[in-house]
Amino acid sequence: MKIIKSHNDLKLIFDENLLAEIGRIGIEHYPNEFGGFLIGNYSQDFKTLYLNHIILPKKFVGYPYKFDRSIDGLENVFERLFNKKGLYYIGEWHTHPNGSTKYSQTDYNAMVAIAEHKTVSITNPILLILSVTANKLKGYTFYVYDNKKLLTYE
Repeated sequence: MKIIKSHNDLKLIFDENLLAEIGRIGIEHYPNEFGGFLIGNYSQDFKTLYLNHIILPKKFVGYPYKFDRSIDGLENVFERLFNKKGLYYIGEWHTHPNGSTKYSQTDYNAMVAIAEHKTVSITNPILLILSVTANKLKGYTFYVYDNKKLLTYE
């Protein structure tokens, strides 16, 4: 497990094997961007966020500098994870092939739209951006959307 602290001492806990798996999936889609949904849950005191799982989109379009995904066909998957394991949507991840892990204006706008969407039950979604090449995960950065800003986990 790995622990990362955010700007307000909200801890993010995830298994490094899950991060490696996300990187492997991203590399498989190189040279196009690819991504998916982050699934997890908060501790009872809401001071720790656990990233436990990912869901891949069934419908998506990836380009070297853009990724669009849909939740079509996944509604039951989200519902089952919540009902059986108490896990729910906590954010998004995607790759930047041959790029940095810095978010773009498009990434920021997407997080604002997610946080303000009526069917999303969290106000502080997480964004994970991974930098990949054809055969390597070069780096990653986690962000949390808070008060109309994307803040980097330290």
